[in-house]
Amino acid sequence: QVQLVESGGGLVQTGGSLRLSCAASGLSFSNCAMGWFRLAPGKEREFVATISRSFGRTDYSDSVKGRFTISRDNAKNTVYLQMNSLKPEDTAVYYCAADNKYRPTGYVRRRSSDYAYWGQGTQVTVSS
Repeated sequence: QVQLVESGGGLVQTGGSLRLSCAASGLSFSNCAMGWFRLAPGKEREFVATISRSFGRTDYSDSVKGRFTISRDNAKNTVYLQMNSLKPEDTAVYYCAADNKYRPTGYVRRRSSDYAYWGQGTQVTVSS
């Protein structure tokens, strides 16, 4: 059974930092591309960041580029999202997701439909 378990969320002031973790089990983690998405009240789920399976290529939404960093530790079956310079508009439930399908070279997984497996989410609240 595939499980993705996020942790590290919480309440932080504007300008602060948090590091989210997502521990994966029940799948071949090193063969999965991983992504982070977020869902804020009244909004649609939004792509945040993704990291490829092989070379660790990363991609970010424009809203977080330069502030957030996605990384992975295949030995620990864990993907991370380091979030710096947080803003109130970053407040959301953050979800990690996994995709174990092979995609064309250079394909960037920005869509929710690109991912087959999802975690339960962790709340991030940034106070102004």
